[in-house]
Amino acid sequence: MSQAVVIGGGPAGLMAADALLSAGVRVTLVEAKPSVARKFLMAGKSGLNLTKMEPLDAVLRAYDSAALAPMVRAFGPTQVKAWAEGLNQETFTGSSGRLFPVVMKASPLLRAWLARLDGMGLRVLTRWRWTGWAGEALTFDTPDGVQGLPADVTILALGGASWARLGADGQWADVLRGIGVPLTPFQPSNAGVVVPWSAHMTKHFGQPLKNVSFAAGTLRNRGEAVLSARGIEGGGVYPLCPALREGHALSVDLFPDLDAAALTAKLSKPRGKQSLSNHLRKALRLSPATMALVMECARPLPGAPAALATLLKALPIPATGLRPMDEAISTAGGVPFSALNDGLMLTARPGVFCAGEMLDWDAPTGGYLLTGCLATGLWAGQHAARWLG
Repeated sequence: MSQAVVIGGGPAGLMAADALLSAGVRVTLVEAKPSVARKFLMAGKSGLNLTKMEPLDAVLRAYDSAALAPMVRAFGPTQVKAWAEGLNQETFTGSSGRLFPVVMKASPLLRAWLARLDGMGLRVLTRWRWTGWAGEALTFDTPDGVQGLPADVTILALGGASWARLGADGQWADVLRGIGVPLTPFQPSNAGVVVPWSAHMTKHFGQPLKNVSFAAGTLRNRGEAVLSARGIEGGGVYPLCPALREGHALSVDLFPDLDAAALTAKLSKPRGKQSLSNHLRKALRLSPATMALVMECARPLPGAPAALATLLKALPIPATGLRPMDEAISTAGGVPFSALNDGLMLTARPGVFCAGEMLDWDAPTGGYLLTGCLATGLWAGQHAARWLG
């Protein structure tokens, strides 16, 4: 019987192992950390967002690479839901279309999945860090020293370069460069935005910005964000990371449900002896945090109602970049699809497949990241099984 080695115990690696085992291939899964799926478990602590239940064309538009399309078509939202429920995890769809397990946590789903894989014969080795090859054998640093492992086929599912403490440290890049694989540099994605606030903003840290729409370049996203000591965090700004990485300016529409004319009408009401800031706060019912943001970013405020309305519809935020890569939820960059065949096998090393976040693709949070990892893991596993013949 053929022997496959899957390196990396996150969702992509586990799904690749599942596909290989289902095809009758013996599988050893190797993980550098003491346990598998640590980032997956951390993501599930605040509610495990499995996927986004929306039309497939809308899902595909969330990814920055057309190369993912056949993989997500084969294992998209409908299949993710069926997979989770096949592991006896009841799910529900929230008002935003996001799919969650009823229990919200990742741990019950992971336990059920690992039990399934164990029953199929999966062998798991932990605290084994992949270092490359010695001839045809894979090599690892282990608690018992350097170890070798033969493999008829290998799947690399080593993650990106964010959250190194959970296992995704990007150290595998040097190994692949060494065999001639061209790599796209890692960059932070789904990360907080750095804003050098003045001391006047301190008392508003931790406060949310609600019912707003952020913009950068051609990208727009409506969603909440939180003011922090380091800048702005949250789902409202995360999808704008591709444009912010390119240096586009960040702005926020504080009234996305009103056009400029309606906003001008509100601001044109007599203000009497009120200061402009008090008139603005009362006429528009701005929260203290939102009012502080306006004063921080736009003083002196224009007195003309039309000019003020235009400003509030596109308030410029003096962002200076993104938070460091290790703080990002995910990373762009990695192994480009041009270095792989249609089955995700490295052209520089036949018999070695890649999956998950180590591939060069990007997507916002909201279920798209996990769906992409599961879809590429399944695709790589199935094609690896076919390659074995």
